[in-house]
Amino acid sequence: MKPQLADSVFIRACRREPVPHTPVWFMRQAGRSLPEYRRVRAGVEMLTACATPDLVVEITMQPFRRYGTDAAIFFSDIVVPLKAIGVDLDIKPGVGPVVATPIRDKAGMEVLRPLEPDDVPYVTEAVGALTGELGGTPLIGFAGGPFTLASYLIEGGPSKNHDRTKAMMYGEPELWHELMERLGAITLAFLRVQVAAGASAVQLFDSWVGAVAPQDYRTYVLPHTSKIFAGLADLGVPRIHFGVGTGELLGLMGEAGADVVGVDWRVPLDEAALRVGAGKALQGNLDPAILLAPWEVVERRAREVLERGRVAEGHVFNLGHGVLPSTDPDQLARLTDFVHESSAR
Repeated sequence: MKPQLADSVFIRACRREPVPHTPVWFMRQAGRSLPEYRRVRAGVEMLTACATPDLVVEITMQPFRRYGTDAAIFFSDIVVPLKAIGVDLDIKPGVGPVVATPIRDKAGMEVLRPLEPDDVPYVTEAVGALTGELGGTPLIGFAGGPFTLASYLIEGGPSKNHDRTKAMMYGEPELWHELMERLGAITLAFLRVQVAAGASAVQLFDSWVGAVAPQDYRTYVLPHTSKIFAGLADLGVPRIHFGVGTGELLGLMGEAGADVVGVDWRVPLDEAALRVGAGKALQGNLDPAILLAPWEVVERRAREVLERGRVAEGHVFNLGHGVLPSTDPDQLARLTDFVHESSAR
């Protein structure tokens, strides 16, 4: 990693080193809340946009230019590596990822071959161009966690209760573990491609893993997630782990091997620090919906997050989930400035 990147406030906070102010970036900071994003995406399908380097660069840079965040996150989607190896899926507007032939038996799994760097040349190209443009600002690479990917593949699309997913997990554990093994390997390869191209941190979004009870997480998810984080250890980049509704899993998510545990808005950061335990930084955790309230409310609640975050060994300010499409970008710009100014040491 370049010396100026290693010294960036975001990387330092991830490593639990002293920082001049609390760093800030926002999950889903690129996207539907930005008019410039809607302009460049007009008439372009999501998966096409993710495979077009010029568009990826432009969309990743948009929020960085507008807000001056301490990190940019690579514009992609968690199903990109699955599409790249030949899974027949699409992202339907207003619905999410839809899989043509859900995977529900051993034969269905044959489509999940290992991911090679040559499968995603557009990722390598876009990351390389972005790191050139960002200079001393870190680029965060990302991928979807194995439980979340498995859920989309088994259910055939988004699911409220993940019933088919859990039916396989509980009823056919051997099949489940093989599926998770394959998805874990694909995810690890996808993250390694991004770091090799220049990403200086990575985030694993296991968005829907909060649907699982702690003892089941330990049995059916943790071994596979741990393998991903262990497989990134030699790269020396901070590893962030995030899921939604994971308050009961925070300790286990810390155990999985990430350097930073992302916390959604449901658990205050001082409480999260106790659950996660020593030796980890925290990321989070303003409720994204608070940004729809008047500025005075945003400021008060953001100050609260910063105060509670002081308990953690390192704190990266973020939202407790992604930016909502109806968010006024000016609120995010003000919030970035507020976090920087009010946390200045």
